[in-house]
Amino acid sequence: MDAAHLEKLAADFTLESPLNRVVMEQSGEALTLFDPPLLGYASAVDPLFEAFLAPGVIGPHYRPPRQWLADARTVISFFLPFSQAVRSRNRAARSVPSQAWLYGRVEGQRFVEALTLHLQKALRDAGFETVAPSLSPEFWTVSEPETEDGPAFTSNWSERHAAYACGLGTFGLSRGLITRRGMAGRFGSLVAAWETPPTPREYRSHYEWCIRCGACIRRCPGKAISLERGKDHHLCLAYQTVILPQCRPRFGCGLCQTGVPCEAARPLFR
Repeated sequence: MDAAHLEKLAADFTLESPLNRVVMEQSGEALTLFDPPLLGYASAVDPLFEAFLAPGVIGPHYRPPRQWLADARTVISFFLPFSQAVRSRNRAARSVPSQAWLYGRVEGQRFVEALTLHLQKALRDAGFETVAPSLSPEFWTVSEPETEDGPAFTSNWSERHAAYACGLGTFGLSRGLITRRGMAGRFGSLVAAWETPPTPREYRSHYEWCIRCGACIRRCPGKAISLERGKDHHLCLAYQTVILPQCRPRFGCGLCQTGVPCEAARPLFR
């Protein structure tokens, strides 16, 4: 099992799986959710993973790779770019996300999980122990404001930070991760007792690919993004709560990820 084989498995699964195609109930329109993924790799003992424990980065509740798998050698991260159809419909939206985006957010996450399990099985069949942190019973996430019992808007494993460590891209003002295929998409990851050369990180700082153009600020109907503070998760959640009746049975927004220079490319390297 080498990286090229793993990447072919991921691309073939994305192209062939019926889970990557939905029929939207409201319009009856068939929709492909994702284009083939980008994969990146990092050593499980890369110092960045320990750096994520710092307060203000993720925090001491974060679990580095070898706390998920003691014999971990490599972290594998993948980014699934949303298809042109999903992106274009949300690009045209103004105050409420498009139905296509909502399907990408909810049904799309089911596909992310299916691809994760597909790659995990392939690695295990090849003899490599593997853990998917976000699918583990030990994974937890908090998507609510801070309480006396714990922190706010965080988790003990971060797909975006894993992608950053794996050379896939850097953060933007909206706190999404800008890859060379943009930020409109979904991430997944695995921790494996499998070794492959790390993906070179073509950046030195975590906001390097963000050009601070302010487009995501103008696209955010909840006024949750600013040049000074980036994204305010409280305001973002408040707005998604307001529009939830219009989005049910799905949820999400993503307007800040479409209609912006980093939607489908890294802005400085078009």
